[in-house]
Parts: sequence; structure tokens; C-alpha cells
Amino acid sequence: MPKIVYFWWAVALLLIVGEILAPGVFMLWLGIAAAAMGVILLLTGAGMSYLWQAVIFGVLAFVSVGVYWRFLRGKGRVSDQPLLNKRGLQLIGLTVPLLEPIVDGLGKVQIGDARWTVRGTDAPVGTRVVVESVDGMTLNVRVAE
Repeated sequence: MPKIVYFWWAVALLLIVGEILAPGVFMLWLGIAAAAMGVILLLTGAGMSYLWQAVIFGVLAFVSVGVYWRFLRGKGRVSDQPLLNKRGLQLIGLTVPLLEPIVDGLGKVQIGDARWTVRGTDAPVGTRVVVESVDGMTLNVRVAE
């Protein structure tokens, strides 16, 4: 077996180990392309120039990353808590009293240990409002009925 085949398999192994140490699902696909390049050289007798090897590896890398992006990206497990890191979205539907009045469309509420800016129709302190949506760090509210 030609030494160049071992080279490509060693590159594949390094890339896959690199993926294990620093996960990001990118080096894995380059490692697969390098392993495929080793198989191609093994099947063709390794009589290919280094330039053609680099070109074919580039094409294989592009195709393998493309396969990941097209068919596998975002197909992981569905979270049982999709709002875990989206604190504002967790507050939709919550009814709270105004901490500061809504004047000219803006006011404040206290939820837990955090103060939130709210946007809605003008209302005095203590008015109970319902969180309807979130716009960045501002809660859009309406007066509770």
C-alpha cells in the first residue's frame, strides 16, 4: 500500500480527533473527505499527482460539508425546554403589576429579581398588565381585564 494513502488516513484521523476535542461538526466532514481520498488512492493505485489529490480532496470536502448542511444540520434532538435560554419568551402570558407607570408608551415591571421595560398604552403604577410579546429586552404589554 502506497505511503500517500496512509498520509490521507492520518489526516482523516487527526481531523476526526480534532472534532472530538473541539466539537463543532465541521472537522468531522473534512476528516470524512480525507478518508475518502485515501480510499480513492488505494483503489486507483496512488498514481495521482499531489495537485490532483488536493483538487479532489477539495471537491470531496465541499460535497461532504454540503451534505451535512443540506440534510443533517438542525436535525438533532428536539429540546424538551425550547425556551430555556429565552427568558423574555418565557414571560408571555404572565400578568404583573406595573412598578413604574407607562408614560408615553414606556414603563417598568419587576419580575422576580429583574426589572423589565414594558411598552403599552399609558397606565398608572400598580395596574396589572399581561405580557403579550417580546421585542429584544422590552416586553409588549396590555392592561389586564
